[in-house]
Amino acid sequence: MIRELEQKRVILYPTDTVWGLGCDATSEEAVAKIYKIKKRAESKSLVVLVAHLDMLQQYVKHIPAKALEIINKATKPTTIVYDGPIGLATNAVGVDDTIAIRIASDVFCQQLITDFGKPIVSTSANISGEATPKQFSEISPAILEAVDYVVDLHHEKICEKSSTILKINADNQVTVIRP
Repeated sequence: MIRELEQKRVILYPTDTVWGLGCDATSEEAVAKIYKIKKRAESKSLVVLVAHLDMLQQYVKHIPAKALEIINKATKPTTIVYDGPIGLATNAVGVDDTIAIRIASDVFCQQLITDFGKPIVSTSANISGEATPKQFSEISPAILEAVDYVVDLHHEKICEKSSTILKINADNQVTVIRP
């Protein structure tokens, strides 16, 4: 699995929320494959997973105090949109120079990212516009055939909800993008 990520391939894996398509979030080539599989416009940014706060600090210029407060108090997976990403694939970053990043809460995801040593993309395992699969059995054959590697873990797990997505502006005001 790590070899797949190192070789700029796309994996299908269980995240701390729903099944996701993942790749090296620092590789434009790998990220382009995700957009192609999802049939999604590259103008739509992606969510990136990091293993811990130290890794987050390596990939954004500034973490607002409010973001740290939210991270420390969060009881469910929470993705935060940050200004000024650094070191990430430019096609993973929003046109407004922002990136949505979540510190993984799932032990498998944390270990995967730690072993890989870099952030990975985490986008739902579906074609854009189609329903997000809540369990492995709902993933379309088109997605299964398009990925390079399928993680053999949690195939029976049912995921009811994607992460909450929040944007924090320079004045520490929070906007809920996805509850």
